[in-house]
Amino acid sequence: MAAKFDPIRDLDRFFADITRTPNSTALPMDLYRDGDAFIARIDMPGVDPSSIDVDVQDRTLTVRAERVAATDDAEVQWLSRERPTGTFARQLTLGNRIALDQITAAYEDGVLMLTIPVAEEAKPRKISVNHAKRPEVVSGDESL
Repeated sequence: MAAKFDPIRDLDRFFADITRTPNSTALPMDLYRDGDAFIARIDMPGVDPSSIDVDVQDRTLTVRAERVAATDDAEVQWLSRERPTGTFARQLTLGNRIALDQITAAYEDGVLMLTIPVAEEAKPRKISVNHAKRPEVVSGDESL
């Protein structure tokens, strides 16, 4: 089978390959607030769950994961290779009103879900107002 030469496509693929770094392909994420917690859902299809690393340092939450190539066989002739491989990372800067010690992570169906709770001291609360009655002042003599 004769290979078709397409200089534009080949050049585009060449530059995409040399400029791709582990952090250049961001992990797509949805982030929303649900009650007293923030929820981050990060797409990680094809990632080995044992390669996922989540840590927090100085209010920066970092997620790292690795996707390996399906085959590295030297005999294989790639016709199209668009799925990035390597180590990927995503960082979130957390505010000071987050309960860092209560962050949880779960990986299911290629999606990492982080639950980031709001700290107790940051939650709104109602402060009750005590009303002290003044003692009644009686003036004069009230004899019957």
